[in-house]
Amino acid sequence: QVHLVESGGGLVQPGGSARLSCEASTAAFKNYRVTWHRQRAGEERELVAGLGIDGGGARYPYFVEDRFVIFRHNDKVWLQINSLRPTDTAMYYCSAVDAYGIQYWGKGTMVTVSS
Repeated sequence: QVHLVESGGGLVQPGGSARLSCEASTAAFKNYRVTWHRQRAGEERELVAGLGIDGGGARYPYFVEDRFVIFRHNDKVWLQINSLRPTDTAMYYCSAVDAYGIQYWGKGTMVTVSS
């Protein structure tokens, strides 16, 4: 069983930035496809960023408007969120898919955007 742990959430003022990290319990994590998702209160979980194996192939849904950046560094996958808005308030989850197609989820980290 692979465990994913997210960190970096907290209270951020509007217009600020947050940097979230996702760490896995296996060194094979570098070969996993990784995605970040968020779930706002009362809404469905939605994809906000994805990254291919070895850090290639970053992709984002149109609504993030270039404010989100996903990247690999130091055996973790990071999600940088800039120009935060109150509507970005959500639980952010990391997910990873291994070479066998098995998907893993972390427990999430909460980002609250408020003044």
